[in-house]
Amino acid sequence: MLEKMDVFFENRIDGYDEHMLTEIEGASEFYPFTAEHLPDGKLLDLGCGTGLELEFYFKLYSDAHAVGVDLSAKMLERLKEKFPDKNLTLIQGSYFDIQLKENSYNAAVSVESLHHFTKQEKIPLYKKLCTYLKADGYFILTDYFAPDDNYESFYRSELSRMKSEQGISDDEFYHYDTPLTVKHETEALIAGGFSRVEILKNWGLTFTLKAYK
Repeated sequence: MLEKMDVFFENRIDGYDEHMLTEIEGASEFYPFTAEHLPDGKLLDLGCGTGLELEFYFKLYSDAHAVGVDLSAKMLERLKEKFPDKNLTLIQGSYFDIQLKENSYNAAVSVESLHHFTKQEKIPLYKKLCTYLKADGYFILTDYFAPDDNYESFYRSELSRMKSEQGISDDEFYHYDTPLTVKHETEALIAGGFSRVEILKNWGLTFTLKAYK
């Protein structure tokens, strides 16, 4: 049975950090790697969860201002407990729905969150994200990707099948991994207004991409 996105993560919150750092290939490297490619200043974190990437980011820039967006209230509570002395603004909600101030972020980041959505869903999000970034801003995306078009299509069709069987509407967020290929992700970022996309590194099927405004 599919679980609602926020419920899925809240049900697993107690073991979430350990699972992500020890069970995901390359995680012990890609979290610090992601942080190292972020600038000091004001950072927007999409799907911040418990803030694993922020742990490494604040070690580099202890006075930075991070704005975290996540569906789960419990994940945000856990994040706030970790960093009681940091300049941290937390927003509970969907990053597809929120509206933020334009030209106000030095960078944005998302780690292991956006692989649940289609190319068509991501393009409007990326259009908004571009407006949030300053002129020299950029977006660091660390996520896992489909190895080919067949993989991408299969998991998308499986999600549609399960939603139909369970009577779930398409406007609700349920947890099921449907990653794009790197090619299709890049196309979505460019269609969203980013000028170019660079692959920084990968660990198996997990890649870090840098999208320039």
